Amino acid sequence: MSKGNNSLIHPVWLRVTHWLNAIAVLLLVMSGWRIYDAAPFFDFVIPKNLTLGGWLGGAIQWHFAAMWLLVCNGLVYLACNALSGRLLHKFFPLSPRALVADLVSALTGRLSHADPSQYNAVQRLAYLFVIADAVLLVLSGLVLWKSVQFPILRELLGGYEATRRVHFFAMSALVAFVGVHLVMVALVPRTLLAMIRGR
Repeated sequence: MSKGNNSLIHPVWLRVTHWLNAIAVLLLVMSGWRIYDAAPFFDFVIPKNLTLGGWLGGAIQWHFAAMWLLVCNGLVYLACNALSGRLLHKFFPLSPRALVADLVSALTGRLSHADPSQYNAVQRLAYLFVIADAVLLVLSGLVLWKSVQFPILRELLGGYEATRRVHFFAMSALVAFVGVHLVMVALVPRTLLAMIRGR
């Protein structure tokens, strides 16, 4: 496939699932913050203007709706990646040497973005991390939602209260990923155009 300006970088299924995931994550984080505020376990709460749902019941409804969107859309994303061969082609191989080299290049402003269709080692690790983090969010969310129905999973995560913290920190890691992702998009804005137009 040509690497010119008109070559396809992101297929339609990738762009659709990407933007649906973005919507789901936004709704989950904002409603999750409202749920956290109802029973905080740290010495702070999230400002109400950053939360969604208005009250605990409303936040839970938003959270469940967005959770189903994330799960269903995430399964479609993973299935399309696996069946198309994109999962192996885009995210592997991933070696410590390449990761260190690309990280040093990124931190010194020398990381090339000449070919937006190829992920560097840092991107590969970041995307694999966010997939694993989303799985952890879903599994810990299942325990918080149906603790009695998932006793083995609950115990593997350290019990109900420990699972609340696992869920919170996994969400925090996702928010950090999104923040870095948005900074990188601001630094290389053509990546946003590619995710909208596919080219």
